[in-house]
Amino acid sequence: MTAAGMTPTETNTSPTDQQHLHEQQNEEYEDKVIQEFSHLLEKSKQLFNGLRDLPQYGHKQWQPYFGRTFDIYTKLWKFQQQHRVLLDKKYGLKRYQIGEIASKIGQLYYHFYIRTSETNYLNEAFAFYSAIRSRAYYSKVNREEKPDLMVKKLRYYARFIVVCLLLKKTKIMRELVRELNRQIDEYVKAYDPDDSLEWQLVLNEISSFIDVDNQLNIDHVPITLSYRLTNSMIPALPPGSEKILSNITMYTIEEILIIGNYQDQIKFSELTIDMYRMLQAVERQTSDSSTSLDDKSTIQPPASTNLQQRDIYNIYDGDFQNRPNPHKYLLYKPTFSQIYAFTASAFKELSPHGTLLLYISADGYDTHFKSKVEQSYDFGGVKTNNRRDDTIESPNSPPMSVTNTLATKSSPSMNTTSAASATGSIKDAHNIFPGDLYPFLRKPLFLIIDSNNSITFQNMPNLFGQPFISLLSPIKLPAVFHNYQNKGSLFTLFLTSPIYAFCFVCHLNDLTNEQWNLCQEHIYKIISEIIKIFLKSKLVDSTIYHFFADEFLRLFLARFVFCYAVLRLHRAFKGSGFYPSSQPQLSNDLLENVQVHKMILELSASLNVRQLFLEGPLTAADLITSTQ
Repeated sequence: MTAAGMTPTETNTSPTDQQHLHEQQNEEYEDKVIQEFSHLLEKSKQLFNGLRDLPQYGHKQWQPYFGRTFDIYTKLWKFQQQHRVLLDKKYGLKRYQIGEIASKIGQLYYHFYIRTSETNYLNEAFAFYSAIRSRAYYSKVNREEKPDLMVKKLRYYARFIVVCLLLKKTKIMRELVRELNRQIDEYVKAYDPDDSLEWQLVLNEISSFIDVDNQLNIDHVPITLSYRLTNSMIPALPPGSEKILSNITMYTIEEILIIGNYQDQIKFSELTIDMYRMLQAVERQTSDSSTSLDDKSTIQPPASTNLQQRDIYNIYDGDFQNRPNPHKYLLYKPTFSQIYAFTASAFKELSPHGTLLLYISADGYDTHFKSKVEQSYDFGGVKTNNRRDDTIESPNSPPMSVTNTLATKSSPSMNTTSAASATGSIKDAHNIFPGDLYPFLRKPLFLIIDSNNSITFQNMPNLFGQPFISLLSPIKLPAVFHNYQNKGSLFTLFLTSPIYAFCFVCHLNDLTNEQWNLCQEHIYKIISEIIKIFLKSKLVDSTIYHFFADEFLRLFLARFVFCYAVLRLHRAFKGSGFYPSSQPQLSNDLLENVQVHKMILELSASLNVRQLFLEGPLTAADLITSTQ
């Protein structure tokens, strides 16, 4: 530019003034960047904290809020990437603060998975959590001498472990547990905190949970079992089945409630082992979360996770209504009010061809009434959390601690209830009775009760003529298995992993790879045979066929029959109380099928455990005497 082209202002400005002006403009720009970052950071915290106030049931209420939260975190993440040098210099942005942002993004993805049942969001959470670890965002937290930062680091580890647990990243998960152990030790030594015992309890829960889920060895190497549905698990419907099913209205699972309330069952992060197995059994396996290469998996380098370019919001924009997995709610030790609120919400969301799957894993409750007249309430039910409902502000409040729960028992109203229950004049209000489920029989219901009082639900009247099936666990367990009761229910294990369940009742925990493949092949053939018998039988209640188009429900029905047949033939299980039951009751050509019995006995012989089973398939004459 020539002097003639300069403006009067430029010609009269000295180099010193120009430099001062440039510095001033630079400072204004830097201030704007700092202000914008501070605004985004504060807004993101507000939206994130607001998530806990959202109702956990229903669909439409929370989707817009999650969308806004994803959006602000996308902007925040990209903004700190673009202005990292300036934020480091002027704002004093530290690496652990970047880690906190990434950690919250991981939490967002995890909670979006919980609300949608889509495992793709678990993979996204894993990508952010693993990047935090590989980039060591929290590596210098210990030097800050701030115990609250250490707690954030420990919570990050616990959340990362949960995600790895659900994605079957066993190798990484074990590494994280060792690292968490070291971090807890450092935390306790540095601060002698009041919550040291709580963190030790968390560590013990994690270790116990992993051990229970990895008890089966193949060639002396522990394997992590897959409970999710894969194409290889689903036997094709036999030829001619379309003729049987063509004139029947088909229903599929749309809403699922998974309730865990066994008092002493191993748990971690508000998931009992039964809940953990069942929640995966109603999900389809994605290629990104394959379990077959579990122990060969490694943490992807940051570049390949594409964390720098990842757009948080783009996954949220997917077609919500066309998700491949049914929507589910996970309720850990809920109250009666919570169960009813969530069930009513799921019931409301059902389409005309949708089914509600209600799974309850809980200790039984017997009224101990001398005179039991009404099946709906007099015979008892299953236990729920007995904390007082009036102490809970909302249905999605977190469960109270054991100490608080016990403390409420000293209140006058609770003492009155206990006294009345002792006289037998009223029933305990903190339980689920068969009569409580009657209103939900207005729509198709698939009920699974795993309890030592499941039989109470056996004769529920189908008041509204809608398709209804209940699968009920045995109420007794042989003494040889009593020590394993806190490690997960045998019935749920049969419904979610029949291969592992068969090995468990046969006391097989170390197989060769050849035996394992043989076991998988045999059980697949048995399940296929059971499905064929369902469709060939002329004695099957037509209600069952309404659910046969749904792959999840079809497998549950076939696995139920397999469970009955295995326990029926096993010498340790003697008497009807040791076998599962159902409503409508399945016919003997299914439950006592000679061909299925032969296949099970052949499998036991191939695994060298034939002596644990009866001498041969049961005949009609055997049925009269063996159930006495």
